[in-house]
Amino acid sequence: MCHPFSVAGNSPPASCIFSEVMNLAAFVGFIVAILRYLQLKHTVVSQCLNAGSLLAFSFGCFGMTLVGNFQIFTEEMIHNFGTLMTFGLGTLFCWVQSYITLRANLKNEGRKVGILRFLLSGSITLCMILYFSLMAQGFHMQAAQCQWALVMFFLIFLSTFGIEFRHNRFDIMCTEHSRGPESLSDSLEVSRYQPDQL
Repeated sequence: MCHPFSVAGNSPPASCIFSEVMNLAAFVGFIVAILRYLQLKHTVVSQCLNAGSLLAFSFGCFGMTLVGNFQIFTEEMIHNFGTLMTFGLGTLFCWVQSYITLRANLKNEGRKVGILRFLLSGSITLCMILYFSLMAQGFHMQAAQCQWALVMFFLIFLSTFGIEFRHNRFDIMCTEHSRGPESLSDSLEVSRYQPDQL
């Protein structure tokens, strides 16, 4: 099964650009999934559901790297497996996150945002079904249009996390544990040069 995106990005230099875009998209998607997991970690949402959602989307992001790095005409089986991982697990992630949005109801915005996400999840699912059915019938041009719509709906879905992320602050902290002096002579040198206290 040849995918229209994949055929266009099969030969250099297009394959290099396609690989780079897919790898960057996978990385950004993974970061968004981790931030969402951390955001929901201390809410009333089931932690199994939260962790399962992160795990599913992590594998979906890994699927994106397979799509980008294994061209369709050289490694078709790996490429198609990556496509199924990306679209299948990505769609699952969208449905689960839509449900979680309603349950968590962060800042009383859950209902509005949840309805939007359910509509987007439905659109993504519809595009995926149409895409695979059109590919099976050999309508490659129409399948490409469905694939573009599917990707755009995915991007819109991910961008909706900005609505809830605006209420959070994410910090990355890197500290070095303080160590004692290496030896007794080092400690003596340090104490010898301490200024006298008044």
